[in-house]
Amino acid sequence: MTGLFRLSRIVKVLFSERIDAFLPAPKSGPLKLIAWCIPKVRTKKARGERLRDALQTLGPVFVKFGQMLSTRRDLLPPDIAGALADLQDRVKPFSGDAAQAIIERDLQSPVMDIFSTFSVTPMASASVAQVHAATLHDGREVVVKVIRPGIEKVIEEDLKLMMTLARFVEKNFEDGKRLKLVQVVSDYRMTILDELDLQREAANTALIRRNFEGSTICYVPEIYWDYTRRNVMVEERVYGVPISQVDVLKAHHVNMEKLAERGVEIFFTQVFDHSFFHADMHPGNVFIDITDPENPVYKAIDFGIVGTLDPESQSYLAQNLIAFFDRDYRAVAELHVESGWVPADTRIGDFESAIRTVCEPIFQKPLGEISFGVLLVRLFETARRFHMEVQPQLVLLQKTLLNIEGLGRELYPELDLWKTGKPFLDRWVKDRLGPKGLLRSARRQGPRWVMYLPKLTDALLSSPERLNRLERIAEHNQSSLQQIAKTVRANEHSRRWSLALGIAGLTAAGLGGVMAPAALLAYWPIGLAIFSVALILRR
Repeated sequence: MTGLFRLSRIVKVLFSERIDAFLPAPKSGPLKLIAWCIPKVRTKKARGERLRDALQTLGPVFVKFGQMLSTRRDLLPPDIAGALADLQDRVKPFSGDAAQAIIERDLQSPVMDIFSTFSVTPMASASVAQVHAATLHDGREVVVKVIRPGIEKVIEEDLKLMMTLARFVEKNFEDGKRLKLVQVVSDYRMTILDELDLQREAANTALIRRNFEGSTICYVPEIYWDYTRRNVMVEERVYGVPISQVDVLKAHHVNMEKLAERGVEIFFTQVFDHSFFHADMHPGNVFIDITDPENPVYKAIDFGIVGTLDPESQSYLAQNLIAFFDRDYRAVAELHVESGWVPADTRIGDFESAIRTVCEPIFQKPLGEISFGVLLVRLFETARRFHMEVQPQLVLLQKTLLNIEGLGRELYPELDLWKTGKPFLDRWVKDRLGPKGLLRSARRQGPRWVMYLPKLTDALLSSPERLNRLERIAEHNQSSLQQIAKTVRANEHSRRWSLALGIAGLTAAGLGGVMAPAALLAYWPIGLAIFSVALILRR
């Protein structure tokens, strides 16, 4: 009954915001009748704003879903995606006393035994968790992140309803399959369930902190593992100006060009050097240390969503981007085929022409006039026309690029993304695929090769004996096959004779009946007897 009540509330909110107005037309007559009967509520709000407001009304799970949808510009019209991008990571907080109870339950200790100070009022409240300020007994300032109480049950129920609605739309509305809502909900399920485990987020944070250890352009807070559990995470508190406060940054004379360039450098470093990147870099998760305005430092938080690239995808992606920068569209098309992203039978010339049509207009323009994120979206759309399979790691990468591009536009619209990114990629390819890179790879793989060397040696030394054994088996099998072939031929010979005898017998019986009705009684037993012998011989 709870599920039905929740579903009725969802439907009520969606129809109150007239979300049905921009769904595809229903296929069936009954659905068209229902749609006709729905009262037409007048509103001056655009459809994207109506969807955004509906998701906010429905609660945290739907807010997070709207944020994710806003990155799928390949699936949504620009006006809807743009409105959804306005969704903030702030929702109504839950009780500070409830947060304290969760902390004490998970850490099995009173809050004041763990912290010397603890603020019951949350600093911020997001879709699945909120954070509180605290101080450890040794004086270190920390933030305590706490999962919303009961959120997992709510998420499971809402995800089931989302999937039901997605399947309903795909089945009953024109072009419903084109929206791929079932796939979107499935991807969202994996993402949000991962975010419910704060130990996973803590591990992600620790790895990225280690990757940027000693960096002068990016700082990641320390995790305090003694106080971290599935529902509670304690990390170092960092201070800085939110990157969204561009006016404040400019007022402090921060070098905006360098700040934008460092953002691009951090992104490429994570993707290509670390192969592990922050996939949720919206403005709420990035702060800037402006102690030295000429050398601003990024401070990143909230690593619940991360992406990885395997070495093969990493290499193909780097070579693809370099080919883009060089406008070598033939190489781009060939790399897509070589990587397996599009089928091997793709016509390279047609694919090259389609890519050129998408990419050529955007080059030699500053970032303020082009959209690299939209370029990738259009490129993926083009590749899908050539049956490109969905690459989850590329979807996360695309989402991150959209975030990075949004930051770049705000910070320094004149930034030349190509000029900033290409030297990094050239260095990476030379470093990884050149002689030094191959030598490092050999050193890294050396211990594994040494481990497998005895097995390889045994295999090589025993290969003549194995070949002799295989030859003997082959000779034996050849003899057996010849014997089987003889038997088959003999059986086939017998079958032919038995079939001929059977036909002859039945023919004789039939002719006897035709020639003289009185002879039928004489000929039928003979024919049946011959046919019976034939059946026995066939066995």
